[in-house]
Amino acid sequence: MLTLSDVTAGYGGGNVLQGVDLHCEAGTVTCIVGPNGAGKSTVLRVISGLLRCRTGTVEMAGTRTDNLPPEQVLALGVTQVPQSQALFPGMTVRENVLLGGYLIRRNRKLLASRYDAIRERIPIVAERAGDPAGNLSGGQRRMVEIARCLMLDPKLLLLDEPSLGLDPRSLAGVAALIQSLNQAGTTMLLVEQNVRLGLGLATHGVVMEGGKVRLTGTAAEVRDHPEMASLYLGGSAPTPAN
Repeated sequence: MLTLSDVTAGYGGGNVLQGVDLHCEAGTVTCIVGPNGAGKSTVLRVISGLLRCRTGTVEMAGTRTDNLPPEQVLALGVTQVPQSQALFPGMTVRENVLLGGYLIRRNRKLLASRYDAIRERIPIVAERAGDPAGNLSGGQRRMVEIARCLMLDPKLLLLDEPSLGLDPRSLAGVAALIQSLNQAGTTMLLVEQNVRLGLGLATHGVVMEGGKVRLTGTAAEVRDHPEMASLYLGGSAPTPAN
């Protein structure tokens, strides 16, 4: 579904990502964890086309996307829930969700069908349809942000810190939605500071440190790896013996 090969990318004169290799199979949930500054969110920006990689390639279902603008990456089925609040507070919940269907706006029948399906899957979309998005709680906003991304029936859903700022009850609701979407076949790549939550939701895990991938494997393998604690806390991985 998604392959990053030897990707280098950054801002200004510096590189945040330094030769990143990453692979996500269709139907999986991959969670990237690591200390602050490891490059986790930068990986998502490169995949979505918001940041061009300086070297390396990004492929989505066999199509190179590293030289495509964000709107073309979006058209290929890659949607993203950003870390910061991304709703328009003065617009209604319904209006915010429908904005996610911008690329299919001329197909009114499909737009209505997608919206109706999302209303059934995510109750807050139906219950608060006419309310301004600014009146929602943090957990409710996160649900609506995910709902908006689903309007394009994405092949790959990117989530940047979906647990950020949520109370335990809201967190449980978002986690349940992520699990439900994956069970329905949605491929997801998420970045999480909450390691226990992220790897608990994931089928596969990736640990980054210093702009590089240090560990990969199933979620259980990554969680139980003896180097996990030192890597996540910002230590250096031991150098393999020659």
